[in-house]
Amino acid sequence: MTTPENKIIEAPENTIELDTPITRGSQTISAITLRKPKAGELRGVKLGELLQMDVETLTKVLPRISSPTLTTQDVNNLDPADLLQLAGVAAGFLLPKASKPDYPLA
Repeated sequence: MTTPENKIIEAPENTIELDTPITRGSQTISAITLRKPKAGELRGVKLGELLQMDVETLTKVLPRISSPTLTTQDVNNLDPADLLQLAGVAAGFLLPKASKPDYPLA
């Protein structure tokens, strides 16, 4: 990533560059940043299913924590490789800091 002054900046570790960008009308989304959810944003889902990267659970959670905001349809149309990358970041949010080195995708 570069700035207008051509300085290289690092993307946040919670930002995923999509292998297959999402197209919404004239908008193309090539990267998605996830933020750590608050407890209320996890309502209606089982945390174990999120850790297991359950697709139905991800379809509920990703729109709540993504920027730009994904729709349910966007999540359903994601390339499987992109979904797996996003799932790894989302599941990693649930782990305590001490456990993260043992978790391969966090």
